[in-house]
Amino acid sequence: MRPDAHHIKKLQTAISQGDQQAFTSLFRLLYPGLLNFALQYVHVKEAAEEITNDIFVKLWNRKEHLPEIDNLSTYLFVSVKNHSLNYLKQYSHIHVAVENNDGDSSLVNRDDPEQQLEWKEISFRLNMAIDKLPDQCRTVFKLIKEDGFRYKEVAEILGISPRTVETQLFRAIKKLQSLVSLNPNPAKPKRPFPPLLLSLSPILLIFC
Repeated sequence: MRPDAHHIKKLQTAISQGDQQAFTSLFRLLYPGLLNFALQYVHVKEAAEEITNDIFVKLWNRKEHLPEIDNLSTYLFVSVKNHSLNYLKQYSHIHVAVENNDGDSSLVNRDDPEQQLEWKEISFRLNMAIDKLPDQCRTVFKLIKEDGFRYKEVAEILGISPRTVETQLFRAIKKLQSLVSLNPNPAKPKRPFPPLLLSLSPILLIFC
C-alpha cells in the first residue's frame, strides 16, 4: 500500500528543518517498499539493504535540499533504481537467487483448513507467475499493483513513457489472467477467490 502523500510531505518539511524523529518515521514508512524495489534489480538481500540504507543516509546529509524535491517517494525510488543499476555494473558477474518470503497471511482462513491450503496454493502460483514475468513487466506490475503508484509516477521512476507503462501492465495482467479462474481441485466446486486475486478484477476489466 502506498503511503499517504500528504503525510510524507509533512515529514519532508520537518526533516529539512533537522527533525530526526520525522526522519525516523519516514525511514520506517518507506524502507520496506524501497528495499523490495532494490531486490528486483540486485537479487541480493544484503546489497539491497546497503543500497536502501545509503539512500536514506544521503537524504539526511542533504536534508537542506529537500524543499526542492516535488515528489519525495518518486525521488527515492528513482535513487534506489540508479544505485541498483550502478551496483549491477560493478558486480555484474555476481548472481544470487532470492527466496520468495511473502507471507500473504491475509489469504489464510483459519476456520477452514482445506480452504487455507487451496488459497495458499493459488497465492503460491500467483507469486511464482509474477516472479517469472520479464523484468520491466514485473517491476511495473509491482509498482502499480503493490505500491500504488500512478502510471506517470512509474514512468518517472523507470525512465520510460506512460504508454510503455500501460503496455507493460497489460502484458503482466494478460499473463496472470488465467490464474483468476484457477481451480486447484477441478473435482470440487470453486471457492471464493482470495483477496489478492479479487483485487486484480478492476484492472482486468480495464484491459479485457
